[in-house]
Amino acid sequence: MKERVKKIIREFEKLYPDAACSLEYKDPLQLLIATQLAAQCTDERVNAVTKVLFKKYRNVYDFAAADLKELEEIIRPTGFFRNKAKNITGCCKKLISDFGGKVPANMDDLLKLPGVGRKTANLILGDIFGIPGIVVDTHAKRLARRIGLTRNEDPYKIELDLMKVVPEEKWSLFCHQLVYHGRQVCNARKPKCEVCSINRLCDYWLNDHGLQTEG
Repeated sequence: MKERVKKIIREFEKLYPDAACSLEYKDPLQLLIATQLAAQCTDERVNAVTKVLFKKYRNVYDFAAADLKELEEIIRPTGFFRNKAKNITGCCKKLISDFGGKVPANMDDLLKLPGVGRKTANLILGDIFGIPGIVVDTHAKRLARRIGLTRNEDPYKIELDLMKVVPEEKWSLFCHQLVYHGRQVCNARKPKCEVCSINRLCDYWLNDHGLQTEG
């Protein structure tokens, strides 16, 4: 399995050498909030909302003191806006009370923040602090299962499975590359298997053609 993943990584590094988070942000707090808004919402829509949001609320103290109704109205297009608004204000209040207003740089503390799960925490750790993490979003979940890197449905179990076969220094970049590949080739409804450059390393395609994996 590790050899197969090495081949996939080599191909992804040709295709998506500069893969990165598509959420727009200028500091750790903005990425933290944008990631919370991205739950069940496209990054494109989140970016449209945060252009307005980050002009009105410029720091952790602005968000902590935000009027909930006003915040809800701004983030309404992202869906689940009442719960997201509550989590954002609660998160920022906890950042102020427990962490000096700064986004913490470790998993345990990040998971103490309202609205923050392992997906968000791993993204923050990898993209802000350079600490490798496996981000299991919808793309990573779909592709990891299709390719055959996991049989699990639970995001945490998928994270553990990927940690076993992906070199640690590649964790963060690999997950961004999965997102790029998921958007461009391995679509949810109709994957473009015929043009996929890793199809011979993918269980989904191989099973359809009665073939065995290369590596």
